Amino acid sequence: MNCPKVDKLSQYVDNLLTVQEHDQIHAHVKSCDDCIRVVEAFKGEQQFLKETLQTPTLPDDFASIVLDQIEPYEQKVVRRKSNTWKRILLSAAGIVLALGLTAALNPSFAQLIGGMFGTEQVDEGLRMATESGLGDRVNLEVTDRGITLKVEDVVADSSRVALSFQVLNQNGKPLDTHLNLADSENKIIALDQNGNENDRIGTGWREDSDYGFIEFSLRDQEATDKLTIKFDLVELNGVKGNWKLEVPVDLIENKKLTKTIPLNDAKKSAHGVVVNMKEVQFAPSSNDLSYETSFTNEEQALVKEKIQKLEEKFGEEKVNTSTSYGTAIQYHIENEEKKTIYYRNNRLLEEKGEHDSLRMLSGTGEDMEQLGQVAWNESYIPQKVNNKLTFVLDGVFKTVPSDFSVKIKPKELKNNPVSFEYEGNYITINKAKLKSEFSLRKSLIPIEKETIFQIEMKGGKEALSSELGTWILVDDKGNTYPTYQSGSILNEKDKNDRYKLNLNLKTYDLEEIPEELTLHLISVTRYYELKDKWQVPLY
Repeated sequence: MNCPKVDKLSQYVDNLLTVQEHDQIHAHVKSCDDCIRVVEAFKGEQQFLKETLQTPTLPDDFASIVLDQIEPYEQKVVRRKSNTWKRILLSAAGIVLALGLTAALNPSFAQLIGGMFGTEQVDEGLRMATESGLGDRVNLEVTDRGITLKVEDVVADSSRVALSFQVLNQNGKPLDTHLNLADSENKIIALDQNGNENDRIGTGWREDSDYGFIEFSLRDQEATDKLTIKFDLVELNGVKGNWKLEVPVDLIENKKLTKTIPLNDAKKSAHGVVVNMKEVQFAPSSNDLSYETSFTNEEQALVKEKIQKLEEKFGEEKVNTSTSYGTAIQYHIENEEKKTIYYRNNRLLEEKGEHDSLRMLSGTGEDMEQLGQVAWNESYIPQKVNNKLTFVLDGVFKTVPSDFSVKIKPKELKNNPVSFEYEGNYITINKAKLKSEFSLRKSLIPIEKETIFQIEMKGGKEALSSELGTWILVDDKGNTYPTYQSGSILNEKDKNDRYKLNLNLKTYDLEEIPEELTLHLISVTRYYELKDKWQVPLY
């Protein structure tokens, strides 16, 4: 599964992409649980900032008043990191002192007590690793054009390596830390002891924070004992220059703190899906579960046959480039008292109650050679108390071909909307129109104006009903067009006790509104709950 970079997802949330880029990423996000979690984190940060900036400010001398009442102590170097960094503004609600005093402090106070890894700007797993003394205060820096790049702290274990850095002016004042790796010549790479590159980089940036954050995932990198992170930056804070810096990271000792338990390829087959358990890893900053999902041989043959028919009907390129057929699972992890401590939350399931606080820290799904075969690695915040854990399989997901279609006459929808029901989705198509959008919606001088054909739908969705996937549009002349889907499922029910649903389909190649067209649904995701839950000990 080729996911967009974190920077692109951030630009997606901030509406800084072109219209077509936005819709392409939206189509991906809709079918990728991992990217959904990243997007939700970014949106949560936006709301946090909005609420925070409305809170009363503290007196300018508040930090000094507090400092006067605290006895000096020898600072313990600590560290921590995060695969998906929640970039949170330092604020009154964000810092808790070890003395039991909760207060809002400015960034200079945060630096005094431990830099970024002493704040809520990183996840709890990194905070736990920090408290365990796994952080190194490296203070490596390079200066050019009066601007200094400073790498302050490094946190590393067998699951990930995280760094905090600052960009400072000649007077030591923090500047903007946004590196814009996706759309600039700035580069950061990580090489192991054999010169192999690790490209699993994640970055974090917040305009209102003094710190930037960089993380490299070490999942499936058991042979990595040492890592050298190389900065090659040509622009900082809008100033052109040359900032080269190397940060060596020795993982040998910290890797000894990780416990890996093989799961001996424990397997379960249900509803055409095979689950193959690989291993569980307990590291200081995260617990990682590795497993694979795939179609059974019979299911795979059936799916291939249906895909071939779709390719013959709509063209191989349109079917394969717009749709991903595959497998996934729903599960939870229990402790010895049968209490759920981790929960793999899927967008198709009702999200409420205690599960909201038990979701995974991060996760990846990588497509393998066989159709529908996916290698999963999912991380959770470590438990503070050692416990025997058990994996419990709740159900399986299949994204498979669909043969559903619906015809509409766009010009008549206003007076005669078209309604349909498909596997628990009750939808009305009420509008289809051509519209113009600018390619850069936040640019003062838009680069390009695009014509888009958009179909609008509304309706209701039953709990655990199938999720509608990719649509292909065919006009009255037989021409086919790919579509990009956007929309929302509200946590609000209609009079029929269904969740309210809004869907928009867009295509970019339709020049005029046809008299009649047909919408073909070519993929659908279905959930199958297991009556007899399958359990695997993780100890």
